[in-house]
Amino acid sequence: MAVDKNWREKELSLKEVINKYPDVSPFIIIKTDAQRRGVDYTEAALSRVDVNVHQTVTRSFAVERSDQVDHSPFSLLLRDGTSILTGRDMVEGYRDPLVVDVVDDKIMILDDGEPLEEVFYWEKPDFYDKFTSSGKPMWHIAWARPLRIDLNPNQYCQFWETPGHGCKYCAIAATYKKSDKEQFVDLQDIDETVHEALKQPGRFTSIFLTGGTILDGEQLLDAEVEQYIQILKRVGRNFNGKRFPSQLIGTAFNKQQLQRIYDETGLMSYTADIEVLNEELFDWICPGKAAKIGYQEWKDRLYQAVDVFGRGYVNTGLVAGVEMATPKGFQTEEESLGRILEEAEELAKHGVSAVACVWNVAPGSMFFKQRTPSLEYYVKLSKGLDALRRKYHIHIDMDNYRRCGNHPDTDLSRV
Repeated sequence: MAVDKNWREKELSLKEVINKYPDVSPFIIIKTDAQRRGVDYTEAALSRVDVNVHQTVTRSFAVERSDQVDHSPFSLLLRDGTSILTGRDMVEGYRDPLVVDVVDDKIMILDDGEPLEEVFYWEKPDFYDKFTSSGKPMWHIAWARPLRIDLNPNQYCQFWETPGHGCKYCAIAATYKKSDKEQFVDLQDIDETVHEALKQPGRFTSIFLTGGTILDGEQLLDAEVEQYIQILKRVGRNFNGKRFPSQLIGTAFNKQQLQRIYDETGLMSYTADIEVLNEELFDWICPGKAAKIGYQEWKDRLYQAVDVFGRGYVNTGLVAGVEMATPKGFQTEEESLGRILEEAEELAKHGVSAVACVWNVAPGSMFFKQRTPSLEYYVKLSKGLDALRRKYHIHIDMDNYRRCGNHPDTDLSRV
């Protein structure tokens, strides 16, 4: 999909959005636009990367093959601590990306040649240079956000095994098939890596787990539940078996499975991503989830999770903007916001927080040729989701700007 040279004439500019919404931090608006449009680096910006200090794309979950070398920064920080998860540079899309360059000896993020803000590259944690007893580099086992250890123990999603059942925005199957990654990460390697990571004073405040869906088991998803329980038990040894700051993004488990996870591990919070808040769109965009669990059952399981983990400890993730995908998505941004926030309020009434990731069209996904909504749409959505959490007194401590940093709406909880 080629860049539309006239796209700036069709929507408010980044600066115009910042001026129109003075109640929203400009840092959060810049972050949102960077995640929506992607980021390019000039040679001058890349020359400021120190592979001995900074976290680069080569040492991240984004690496598809062991022979890949990419020393571009993995992600960025703004002056106030706001994270911008950029990952790999996005492929050419509808809009041209923001640019990171060196201006007056500072690393700056620019829009259309105009400097916006100073940015900083993520620093790598100490464990990235260590090895497990099996000889594997620890950065193969876990990766790090500024204050969080991330574990991805299962690199593949079984929804993709049935033709047409993969989520249409997702490229996990295409990425896995062209990689040389093993599907499952070894439990002992995880144990050793987390133990080593926690030795770095003051670096981490929480531990996060996620992976592809595993449908196997006597009951649907029992195998996935068992995998997470075994990992959480190992990790929990570092906390003397007590409950510890942690988040799991898994599939929508039933009440019995949820209770087992809570009782047998120290997990603190649970998320099951519904992806889009509309049943018809859910059935179209997430056909595997619709076939195996269903939209209403997914929501019911989230409500049951609140009974187990408590209010403020259960979330569901949205791929924000995918609700406007063509040809079946909402036709206008006004209609989309109204419908999505209406269903998000139903979730909030039950103690479930909806958190939004900014959708970008990933190569290899079925939605690769789609176009994302305007920046103003994302700002309005973030304000709406934040307002619902405040209205229903739902805290977001385990998925906030420090522990996650991927959701513009949860960044608003800082104020």
